[in-house]
Amino acid sequence: MSEPLYPPIEPYQHGMLDVGTGNRIYWEVCGNPDGKPAVFVHGGPGWGSLPVRRRCFDPERYRIVLFDQRGCGRSTPHASDPTTDMKHNTTEHLLSDLERLREHLGIERWLLYGGSWGSTLLLAYAERNPHRVSEIVISGVTTSRPSEIDWLYRGAARFRPEQWEQFRAGAGAGPGDDLPTAYARLIEDPDPDVRTRAANAWCAWEDALNSPGPNAFGSRPHADRLAIVRICAHYFSHRAWLEDGALLRDAGRLTGIPGVLIHGRLDLSSPPHTAWELDRAWPDAELAIIDDSGHTGSDTMRHRIRDALDGFARQ
Repeated sequence: MSEPLYPPIEPYQHGMLDVGTGNRIYWEVCGNPDGKPAVFVHGGPGWGSLPVRRRCFDPERYRIVLFDQRGCGRSTPHASDPTTDMKHNTTEHLLSDLERLREHLGIERWLLYGGSWGSTLLLAYAERNPHRVSEIVISGVTTSRPSEIDWLYRGAARFRPEQWEQFRAGAGAGPGDDLPTAYARLIEDPDPDVRTRAANAWCAWEDALNSPGPNAFGSRPHADRLAIVRICAHYFSHRAWLEDGALLRDAGRLTGIPGVLIHGRLDLSSPPHTAWELDRAWPDAELAIIDDSGHTGSDTMRHRIRDALDGFARQ
């Protein structure tokens, strides 16, 4: 079986885009300047776009856009700084940023690829701007409904009870308390030690649900962990500012946009049911369930992603 990733490449263009309210987002472009435009929408929220994501696309056929969402990665101001005001970091802001980036780069239509939180954001963008989207590839389907958030931070405890008990204890929360809200308070504490303990406890829970590896939450630098947890807790305590079930309800707006949904059967963070629901609601989607994969993927999943992206590159 061939290598699922293309060889490493470097951007030929990059910059910082002023998106207002004092925020500037980092962006970069690599691959073929005359190729098919595609953008990778990272997860988290707050994870940032890692260089390995450039390698998912055929550099001979794609004009590859990566960017860091507000408050994370190389974007400024960084959410790890307690003085960074989070009121200007919402789903609505991120949707506006993505459209502003498209306009800045002079792209008429682009392919969207992302997973986990990235799938929520790109689905919201595509349903709002279907005429700007050529195709969609999602690995790890989520729509960030309250039921999905509740599963991630409470329901999945049935599979990792000891680790979840430590996660709940780290929030100082009672049995019925909302943990994202509890952590959102802790990560805003003026004491840096309190913020660090909260970030470490949150990351330990996330890693308990996913396979260990180089992309583990706990493996990220300290500032990145603080930013990821602050942004995650901020978004999920507000239920991502999305109406419950809206992305599935409005999936008909994606009619005419080809899509491939790739989801791990062993995904504890987001079980396959949401992917199955989206496939039923989106007429032009194809669902692939990967039997040997969890949330962070497997070689089988990475090959399926490459097949999907290579297939769309030829169209």
